[in-house]
Amino acid sequence: MVREYLPQTQSNSAQEHLPPLESGDRLTRPEFERRYTAASHIKKAELIEGIVYVASPLRHEQHGKPHSRIMTWLGVYQAMTPGVDLSIEPTVRLDLDNEPQPDAVLFIESAVGGQTQLSSDGYIEGSPELIVEIAASSAAIDRGSKKQAYRRNGVLEYVVWLSYENQIEWFYLSDGDYKLLPRGADGIIRSQVFSGLWLAVEALLNNQMVRVLEVLQSGLNSPEHNKFVAQLQKN
Repeated sequence: MVREYLPQTQSNSAQEHLPPLESGDRLTRPEFERRYTAASHIKKAELIEGIVYVASPLRHEQHGKPHSRIMTWLGVYQAMTPGVDLSIEPTVRLDLDNEPQPDAVLFIESAVGGQTQLSSDGYIEGSPELIVEIAASSAAIDRGSKKQAYRRNGVLEYVVWLSYENQIEWFYLSDGDYKLLPRGADGIIRSQVFSGLWLAVEALLNNQMVRVLEVLQSGLNSPEHNKFVAQLQKN
């Protein structure tokens, strides 16, 4: 959750009497929002399966650099796909026990049939079609409780970049469970939800962004992407 966008639900005097927000707290979503609003020293916190996780400072090599590559890739796709929106680290009101702040969300706009909507106070509510998380390692909550919450709420595709292992896992929802989306023989992963969203995995992992964007452009030029855009524009 990004602090500056939190709704101010309590007066200053009321906030002073709230208990502190700490990792491991088990809270409802409204109580989480109240305590986070009052905790001016905390820059990022999430509610996952009813448990609070307060983020540690993020390192450039393990998080900042991978995040920038992901946003470059997704940003080009979104710019060329009318009816699709993209957000960086938005607060997502997923359900009553989960309010994550994913590193990136790509979603179909509600006006053209997407799964999410914007609340009256400007938050994403519901399940974005695709979520990306940058995880320090395979032991992070991104592959555990977060993955479980995303699956249960119907997030159709979930990409995890394991920065320590330098691996990417791309899951898709099938029969209520997440399965790994395999690379093609050419080493490219192709989204099943966002036609034309193609990823040259090894190029991304090795910071070969020219190659990443070349492959993405091939996806954007494909008949599948043209058909997808036409379908969105019909809604």
